[in-house]
Amino acid sequence: MVLQPAARVREAGQDVTFCCKASGTPAPQKYYWYHNGTLLEGTERSSGRLALRGLAPEQAGTYHCKASSEAGAIRSAPAQLTVLAPGQQSCRAEPEPSLVELPSECPQDANGSRYYNVGRCPASPCPGDPSEPSGCGRESGLCCGVRRMELRQVPCAGSVLPLKVVAECGCGPCAQPRVLVQGRVTAADTGEPLRFGHIFLGARKVGITGYQGSFTIEVPPDTQRLVTRFVDGQQRLVDAVKVLPFDRRGGAVYQEVKMLRKKEPVELDGGRSNAIPLGDASGREPVGELLLPAGTFLKPSGEVFNGTVKASVTFVDPRDVGTASTASSDLSFADAEGDIVPLRTYGMFAVDFREGASGAALQAGPVQVRMDTGQVWMAEHLQKMKLWSLNPESGLWEEEAVLRPDEGGDRRKREERTFLVGNLEIRERRLFNLDVPEDRRCFVKVRAYSNEKFNPYEQLEGVVVNLINLEPQPGFPSNPRAWGRFDSAVTGANGACLPAFCDARRPDAYAALVTATLGGEELEAVASSPKLNPNAVGVAQPYLGKLGYRRSDHEDAALKKTAFQINVAKPDPDNADENNGPVYSYRSLRECEEAPVSANHLRFYRVEVDKYEYNVVPFKESDVTSWTGDYLAWWPNPQEFRACFIKVRLEGPREYMVRSRNVGGSHPRTRGQLYGLRDSRSVRDPLLGDTSGACVEFKCGGMLFDQSLADRTLVSVVPQGSCRRTAINALLRDYLSRHPPLADNNHTGAFSMLAPLDPLGHNYGIYTVTDQNPRLAKEIAIGRCFAGTSDGFSREMRAGEGTAVTFECQERPEGRESLFQRLLSAPAEA
Repeated sequence: MVLQPAARVREAGQDVTFCCKASGTPAPQKYYWYHNGTLLEGTERSSGRLALRGLAPEQAGTYHCKASSEAGAIRSAPAQLTVLAPGQQSCRAEPEPSLVELPSECPQDANGSRYYNVGRCPASPCPGDPSEPSGCGRESGLCCGVRRMELRQVPCAGSVLPLKVVAECGCGPCAQPRVLVQGRVTAADTGEPLRFGHIFLGARKVGITGYQGSFTIEVPPDTQRLVTRFVDGQQRLVDAVKVLPFDRRGGAVYQEVKMLRKKEPVELDGGRSNAIPLGDASGREPVGELLLPAGTFLKPSGEVFNGTVKASVTFVDPRDVGTASTASSDLSFADAEGDIVPLRTYGMFAVDFREGASGAALQAGPVQVRMDTGQVWMAEHLQKMKLWSLNPESGLWEEEAVLRPDEGGDRRKREERTFLVGNLEIRERRLFNLDVPEDRRCFVKVRAYSNEKFNPYEQLEGVVVNLINLEPQPGFPSNPRAWGRFDSAVTGANGACLPAFCDARRPDAYAALVTATLGGEELEAVASSPKLNPNAVGVAQPYLGKLGYRRSDHEDAALKKTAFQINVAKPDPDNADENNGPVYSYRSLRECEEAPVSANHLRFYRVEVDKYEYNVVPFKESDVTSWTGDYLAWWPNPQEFRACFIKVRLEGPREYMVRSRNVGGSHPRTRGQLYGLRDSRSVRDPLLGDTSGACVEFKCGGMLFDQSLADRTLVSVVPQGSCRRTAINALLRDYLSRHPPLADNNHTGAFSMLAPLDPLGHNYGIYTVTDQNPRLAKEIAIGRCFAGTSDGFSREMRAGEGTAVTFECQERPEGRESLFQRLLSAPAEA
């Protein structure tokens, strides 16, 4: 499906047109349209266009199309049509509640609450202009957004803190953010980066990876499944075909892509029969074998090749959980009705046949694949096992052969083991799969939070959640630690729903191992030991007990705390305790996606000890669409986020909080006005006694949101407690002296500067990174700051390297008001 129908909003009486387009060989001949899953009569046609005139309210709902040809069928994704009554408002002027956390010195009521309602406008679509022609192209579109903001003065520590709140919402042009996928490609076994590897979207080459294996892909408009292929030009690694999740609202999602190293080739005599085992690593019994009859190797011209053949067959063994991340595609195929349906793998293999002398590629066929039935742990799968090949352009697996019981062969062997056998020819496709379609499917609801408080209004968006299906669990005969499928999803404003295999009769038939990352940072799962707390996990008893929730460190405290495992027990429709999440039946996807935050769900959270951020203009870094154009916005450009950090060294007996206060420094519209505050606790240097270091974010100097004039932010860095400035990096001091005006640094308890407009080298103690993802930009910048180097993500603390400013700190005398507090309450003109 190369063109998907798009969501539309119309008023009753208006017209609307939906369009879809499919490609294939042979070309699709018929298109059908469905409303809320029911075929619309009279919609069979040769083109994928549906026009609806004079809309009535009952025509609202979802619309999708199905294209078919002799080869099969494919369905589009559903598009939502909203039909409003005449005069009905799709965007209410009154903002929805949205709470932000104020600094710790700013309680707002008698209970000490520090949360303030700044309001927000839902990013819902508005009706299109009736005069705009209704066609199949992209509509310019109107969306609900901020129409007016107000500046509030929030009482705080005897003074006031400026804060902009949403005062009115209204319809306006929809934001058109860039949608990106970024990441790094490495070899799964050694971590070696894929240097200058080729990147394809379908058959089109779109770029190459960098020296460290990094890549950036701009997602084409209207993309539903981003199918990418990474190719090693040196042919050491197997091509990786990946379906990468992305955030449709804009910004970048970060992905770690693992590529499998090609198995060392073995030399075969093309004139004789040969057998290559599949999955014999680590002394295991092979899952099966590839039988190559004499004379099966062919040159591209079709001529039989009987010479020496170098054959490399690389097997992804699902009996090893560590191989799940190297699996190609998302293990899906299109069934006869055109639905994309999941597969459960018993192993996939890549083949590479070459002439021994010249190295020219060879084809093969027909060859035979034999699979040991003893490796199939679920008896019902024996009747459904098939052999599949991967279409690298669609990312879908396509059927090559049905595996049937072996009727011939050596009798003695058959008495020891029985096999399923299938035939195939190896031409242009080189990646194959031993799979069964699996119809026992559910969805698992997962949410991510900014901290361990799990406040509903502090959910993180843009988090990549990965789910590995594990089976079978204890109670099945062989009980291997195996996986069957690998899925990913990106959290939105209401979390994410991940597909998983499930079972209604045996709760432990299928399990799921779940992890979550944000900008490459692993989030932490809720603890399961020494005591399981249902309120923290997010799932009420007794269903939680049935799920068997276990964090990865449940039995070994030395393990990471970044994953959890559950039994995917299908909910019993007759049991009220199991009909409120976190597992939903496959037909309840919409119920899962729209579930309120009070419903059962599983949780991850960020671990940020003693770190705090305050913006005068509120912005959720995990939701790019929450950006609002304003001179006081911390991030001035929603298409590019520039993160800046300054490194501070503190010599004292403990760790200290360090604050940066950021105000307009040179722009006439912002001079003296607050942009925001950043607090960060220093980290003790493991090698230097009584020394710690902090990487404190400050607002970068540069163009403000209208891109007309730059501002050199006035940054003040103040440690909490009794500290005095003892040194400033010589390079930084020299830079600042050559770029006047200078900031006033009379007070020895603080350091002030007008932020540089240009990125500085790491020896200055200033670390700057530009990225389309605010979280990723900050992760990279702070990683460099901690490491004291300009290239890398290491978080090892070396307080003495790359330090901008040094303070000597002592225990704060009792009863003395800290400079930290006085700086917060200082008026803007001070």
